[in-house]
Amino acid sequence: MIKDLAEMLGVSHAEIINVLIRNGIFATVNQSIDFDTASLVAGELGLETTERGSTERAAAEAAPVQELVKPGSSEDGEGKPVLWTEEDASKLETRGAIVTVMGHVDHGKTSLLDAIRETKVASGESGGITQHIGASEVVHNGKRIVFLDTPGHEAFTAMRARGAQVIDIAIIVVAADDGVMPQTKEAIDHVRAARVPMIVAINKVDKPDANPDRVKQELADNNVLIEEYGGDVISVAVSAKQRTGIDDLMEMVLLVADLQDLKANPDRAAIGTIVESKVDKGRGNVATVIVQTGTLKIGDIVSVGRTHGRVRALNNAAGKRVIEAAPATAVEIIGLQNLPEAGDTLRVVADEKAARGAAEVAEIAASGGEGRTASTLEEVSAQIKDSEVAELRVVLKTDVQGSLGAIRHSLERLTTEEVRINILREGAGDINESDVNLASASDAVVVGFNTKPDPGALRSIEATGVDVRLYDVIYKLTDDIALALSGLLTPKLVEQVEGHAEVRMVIKAGKAGNIAGSYVTDGRIVRGGHARLLRAGELLTDTRITSLKRFKDDVREVATGFECGIGLDADDIAEGDVIECYQMVAERA
Repeated sequence: MIKDLAEMLGVSHAEIINVLIRNGIFATVNQSIDFDTASLVAGELGLETTERGSTERAAAEAAPVQELVKPGSSEDGEGKPVLWTEEDASKLETRGAIVTVMGHVDHGKTSLLDAIRETKVASGESGGITQHIGASEVVHNGKRIVFLDTPGHEAFTAMRARGAQVIDIAIIVVAADDGVMPQTKEAIDHVRAARVPMIVAINKVDKPDANPDRVKQELADNNVLIEEYGGDVISVAVSAKQRTGIDDLMEMVLLVADLQDLKANPDRAAIGTIVESKVDKGRGNVATVIVQTGTLKIGDIVSVGRTHGRVRALNNAAGKRVIEAAPATAVEIIGLQNLPEAGDTLRVVADEKAARGAAEVAEIAASGGEGRTASTLEEVSAQIKDSEVAELRVVLKTDVQGSLGAIRHSLERLTTEEVRINILREGAGDINESDVNLASASDAVVVGFNTKPDPGALRSIEATGVDVRLYDVIYKLTDDIALALSGLLTPKLVEQVEGHAEVRMVIKAGKAGNIAGSYVTDGRIVRGGHARLLRAGELLTDTRITSLKRFKDDVREVATGFECGIGLDADDIAEGDVIECYQMVAERA
């Protein structure tokens, strides 16, 4: 169970569940997970896993004992594996800052990046000379800064939706002659939800109609208080066209980075995040990765989302071949089997088997086999009840502005010392695609009052599984939210039949019980699922599928038309019996 794994690893239930959600798997604290999933969690927390026992045993033999063991460690006096979850503080070194530039279209994001790069080159400092790999590196006062060349907040949202928290600082660009615009507000919402420090670059101050003071007031109207207005957000006046204010902006980036005390351990197996990927003629699959901790080297075997491979070549931000990449370095890697997605986690693993296994886990999670990324109101409520979350994140949309104030006030009154409501965005009008994407990236629910999703939002809801709640009576809205905060909304579980298999052979497997050599006649059989054993249409027993094999290999599921070995916790199994696999899933509202 997850609570047992948390105890083994010495971390909270919330940390385990957060790792699972980032990898597309939703589970509750009392739910059991298999070894491969536990291995994935352990890897995120700095642990390696070993599987004891021969993988060459036949389907009839007992499953091997599996443990999570610190690499190179021995067992303690009681025979338990020695576990660790933290980096060795003595090996942590200061690393560069990773920065993204966001803002409204035509406000000068690309021009600002060009100005930063060209200014650094003109001043004789290294780096900042490329857009080859979706990221740029510059050096200011001897300190390295990585800028992600993202097309805007959409890419930032996509990465966050996949669990990637790679950004240290976000620069919000606002044109001095145009002010705060819709995409500016969206960028601010996403940065706040990610809890990333923000710097505002007021661009185009050289234009005759520039009005920086108006920009500052509009920022204040959107709850972004810059320092001269008594807030804590730094603002810098720049002109990307005239190349002025660039050094001041860089100084502020370094100041914010210093306050965060950014550190990483270069002497461990690398972990990073994919920024972008493409197929290149002559080079094959090429991906850009930001190394976040550890050192990535040529020859490393890596797991990357639903794919894996061996690093055959590394190119740095200047397009030059390198043999390794330290923390906070952007590099292009060649050698992956398939293209990964932006936001996928890259992790150096021990061998090809581990890489393939991690890719299989990610593939099943992505296909919806073991959960989804978005949370429903009932699921968040259950986590609150188990003290696994401290807040309920909400995107609030209403029909008119007047309703917005009344509902916000009602929701704010529900906040307590134990749990609070965090309204990530509020506004009047239809629920749009941007609202859904923000909710997906933030594990939030969308609450609408006298409004509805537009066509783009409907497509996004279908793709992400975001929970959208629509109301036309305020007290019903507040009652539901109050129940969720109290942890009283219990998910309604419904049965979902997955498939059937016909028993064609029974194998006696000693302590492992009986193994049913079976043929899947329809649907699929899922390891860990519930199972009914039927004989001539009569129910013999209701149990669980304890193991599932194809030949000698453990598998998670077997589809129609394939043979498999099904392990059941049942003594009386005979040829001709039918195994009905089913699962209990939360009913969507």
